[in-house]
Amino acid sequence: MPGGPPFTRLVENLPATVPFVAPEAFERQSGRPLRLRLGANESLFGPSPRAIAAIRQAVEQIARYADPESAELRAELARVHGVAPQNIVVCSGIDDLLGLAVRAFVDAGTVAVTSLGAYPTFNYHVYGFGGQLHRVPYREDANDLQALGDAAKGAGARIVYLANPDNPTGTWHTSTALQAFIARLPFDTVLLLDEAYIEYAPSNVAPPIDVADARVIRMRTFSKAHGLAGARIGYGIAAVETIAAFDKIRHHFGVNGLAKAGALASLSDPAHIEWVVARVDEGRRDYEELARSLGLKTLPSATNFVSIDVGDPARARALLAALQERGVFVRMPTAPPLDRCIRVTVAGTEDRREFERIFRELYPSVDAPSTSMRSG
Repeated sequence: MPGGPPFTRLVENLPATVPFVAPEAFERQSGRPLRLRLGANESLFGPSPRAIAAIRQAVEQIARYADPESAELRAELARVHGVAPQNIVVCSGIDDLLGLAVRAFVDAGTVAVTSLGAYPTFNYHVYGFGGQLHRVPYREDANDLQALGDAAKGAGARIVYLANPDNPTGTWHTSTALQAFIARLPFDTVLLLDEAYIEYAPSNVAPPIDVADARVIRMRTFSKAHGLAGARIGYGIAAVETIAAFDKIRHHFGVNGLAKAGALASLSDPAHIEWVVARVDEGRRDYEELARSLGLKTLPSATNFVSIDVGDPARARALLAALQERGVFVRMPTAPPLDRCIRVTVAGTEDRREFERIFRELYPSVDAPSTSMRSG
């Protein structure tokens, strides 16, 4: 039988891969539900009650297409950030926005720069649109701003991706350091500044928003502190001409009405975000104390997760497997030297205690560098 129409050479040559293995995949593989879901960096404290109520009310209008311009939400986001609605684009999460930005700026063979081991969805989009990736190793478990800037200049990069605070480490750079980094970038290089975790960060982390600088695209989400990961909604802040270019190619009905209603209501409840941030700060301290009590270190974190340094990649893999066997879903960075860590999402008090109990039981029985468990 004929094999069907040919794929493009680009698609034909791409590996069969996905950026992440979902927790649901582990449940299907094991045939049982997870006990603790601590690897996806979702907000385990939930969305604002106002957001839940708004989503329930919006269900009544589910037969209608949502406003493709997201005018009401864009107007409120513009007010919050002190920009014009024309400086805002609403997308189905930062993953969607990354694809939009790569499509807008990357031709076949165009160079993009990122950190080795950084958020992999960016890489997924660059390869998917035929770009080339230059990866810069982390330095002291943080994005190396000097090396990223040098790579962008040396490779003639069209775009640079930087998450601040960072995923998967949780580390961060200050606004002052970022502004100096931006100033050093070539005039024709675009910075995709992923600020998914910015609500959890210290006040000196986010640079002032300057939409006059067309080289910078700020990316925000309702998936983390706002607790709307399943709704899939995020937004970008950029120069008017950049947003206009995105409007040429974005999926205009790509964000559903329930998500928009929830996001708009969540913006009206800053007290809930403050409560979530406080609970996460408390949970990070618990994880840090757990690590110290076992003679381990944690990486500094301005996010809703903590990376626990177990000292060896083999031990990290063994711990990951042992935790999954116990129904605990966590993740670990894939690239050295960060692959000596496991990354754990901050949960509520009861789930943190359960994780602590299981981790204390498992950790002493895990060998390094062998991936086997000690017997007896």
